[in-house]
Amino acid sequence: MERVAIVAHLKQGSGPRAAQLIAGAAPFDLAELGLVSHSVYLSADEVVFVFEGHEVEGIVEKLIDDPFKHEIQSARGQWRAIVDGSPRVARERIGWHADGARHAAKAITGSTSSGRSR
Repeated sequence: MERVAIVAHLKQGSGPRAAQLIAGAAPFDLAELGLVSHSVYLSADEVVFVFEGHEVEGIVEKLIDDPFKHEIQSARGQWRAIVDGSPRVARERIGWHADGARHAAKAITGSTSSGRSR
């Protein structure tokens, strides 16, 4: 299972509009695409979209590049109006899960450290 994030800097004062866009439903069927989870984080000047699934980068690329999905293209246009510059891709480098913490760390970093215990 992999995660990837899309990070975008917002134009000054566009936080309320970003919150409105986030409050609406996703313009695609998450499960149909093969995603396991999807989260959106909003700060005063950035929005971060996190996608999780098997081969998730390919799923996200198809999602972004599909010119035949009107709903997705419409949503991109609305975001484009409030995003300053080009969004960036951020790849997970370390992750921890209560189920199999050692496996998650090893899969991402190549290490098997599970942290300290007392």
